[in-house]
Amino acid sequence: MPKIYLSPSAQEFNRYVDGGTEEYYMNLVADAMEPYLTASGIDFDRNQRDKTLSQIIADSNAQDYDLHLAIHSNASPESQAGQNTGAQIYYYPTSKKGRRFAEIILGNYAPVYREPGNTKLVPSSSLAELKRTKAPAVLIETAFHDNPDDARWIRDNIDNIARSLSKSVADYLGVEFKES
Repeated sequence: MPKIYLSPSAQEFNRYVDGGTEEYYMNLVADAMEPYLTASGIDFDRNQRDKTLSQIIADSNAQDYDLHLAIHSNASPESQAGQNTGAQIYYYPTSKKGRRFAEIILGNYAPVYREPGNTKLVPSSSLAELKRTKAPAVLIETAFHDNPDDARWIRDNIDNIARSLSKSVADYLGVEFKES
């Protein structure tokens, strides 16, 4: 049975523009993914909110996972607060499997995001969850939580985000995606 590591944000200090935190909402996305993954025959583990990033990576590396999926929401630099929108899907530049997974996510995520043309792939060698995990990894910034429209979209689309990401996992692993 394929197995993945879900890593929703543990950043309780990243506040949404209109209330709540990145940690809270990204854990709701991971919660909503669980029934889809189970129905599709995909086993999973996930991080614990009280762990540091280094502990989360060590936890992921302690087993042989087929994928590592980090789920986040984004914030603009202070000088641009509230002005940016969009989704970014990060992968490690030399990871062919990570790039393939990122491309699958892009294909499934763009149609559900409120601005389909404002989703993009971003290679990154600086994000720890991409460069330090054994399993092929992707980190998705689902939208900007400092933008009122994006923050509202995240809250109103938890299940759509979860379904899209779960379908992407199934597509990557070559298993039939099943509704929960």
